[in-house]
Amino acid sequence: MDLTPADKPTVLVVDDTADNLTLMAALLRDTCRVKVVNHGAKALATAANAPPDLILLDIMMPEIDGYEVCRRLKADPALSHIPVIFLTAMTDEHSEEKGFELGAVDYITKPLSPPILLARVHNHIALSIRTRMLRSLSDKLSRYLSPQIYKSIFEGAQDVSISAVRKKLTIFFSDIKDFTRNAERMQPEDLTYFLNNYFSEMSKIALDHGATIDKFIGDAIVIFFGDPETRGVEEDARQCVRMAVAMQRRMRELQAVWRDKGYRQPFQVRIGINTGFCHVGNFGSEQRMDYTVIGSEVNIAARLEQNGTPDGVVMSYETYALVKDEFEAEEREPLAAKGVSRDVRCFALQGIHPDEPEQLARMHQNYAGLQLTLDPARLTDETRERARQDLAAALAALDAPPA
Repeated sequence: MDLTPADKPTVLVVDDTADNLTLMAALLRDTCRVKVVNHGAKALATAANAPPDLILLDIMMPEIDGYEVCRRLKADPALSHIPVIFLTAMTDEHSEEKGFELGAVDYITKPLSPPILLARVHNHIALSIRTRMLRSLSDKLSRYLSPQIYKSIFEGAQDVSISAVRKKLTIFFSDIKDFTRNAERMQPEDLTYFLNNYFSEMSKIALDHGATIDKFIGDAIVIFFGDPETRGVEEDARQCVRMAVAMQRRMRELQAVWRDKGYRQPFQVRIGINTGFCHVGNFGSEQRMDYTVIGSEVNIAARLEQNGTPDGVVMSYETYALVKDEFEAEEREPLAAKGVSRDVRCFALQGIHPDEPEQLARMHQNYAGLQLTLDPARLTDETRERARQDLAAALAALDAPPA
């Protein structure tokens, strides 16, 4: 079956002899799209404009010889993958060795043998196409893995087998307050756009800070620091908190963008962070596994997030102790976490939005006869009304005559 022009691979032939260009174009035109140039500079310009699948390159040319053309091609990241076959009348071993050192994949001597030329061209084009397919597949697979995990697997630093190690990590959990209720009011297309935009923005910040993105669960994001690469436990914790601050500041910007697009729902993110020993590695079956982190310290991070303030960051004492010389935080009431025997001390990060004053409405008073903690940002519509009733009852009790 004849190939259509669109199906044919492209071969760039570079030779300063017109007869050679005519011969090679005639040999290759049935199976390839052939471009011919007679000068090294033209070859570089043609390749840069539309990279071919293969280059047949004469060595002995005026001004810019084939060796220099090959060197420049291999120095250009956008062109370095193109296979180069040298064409030359030189048969000495040194010339051939130099060609391979510069990155050529083959070396054909003149006078040309049509069967040998065709066989080698077709073989190297097939290899080039397979390499391109593998590169494309690799790129697609990379989108399902955090870059650090992808790199460690494909560079052979990590086995793809069910295994785990115990490490001290800093764990990050986030979710969007009242997301389920707000999502019910959105069309599926709008919801898809919103989530993908949100995840893309948060992922960029995470990767900029060296985080390992574990997974997305609905609207939640799970991230950890300290594996497979670590800067040390303290710096991992610092980077995690810096990332959390950057995310909340970016969320403030995104909220304005989303409002301009017609999304009126108040999308606010809660963030919880904890540091402790976890098991990290491949979990699952031989047929399907996830590289993830498990343990009670992970549960604590999730619990902190669930009890966090919208637009805020809550961290455990174990994290705060590592970052307190860089970040200010206010201690909150301890939390009870499932599967954890101790109460969890938690600290709310201050100064996330330096251009705005802290929430002045937040109150905490504790003295004989009065114990009051009020944080309006944490109240839902239902609990806000209940708070009004409770405060009204408290004021009524104060105004009542002493018994």
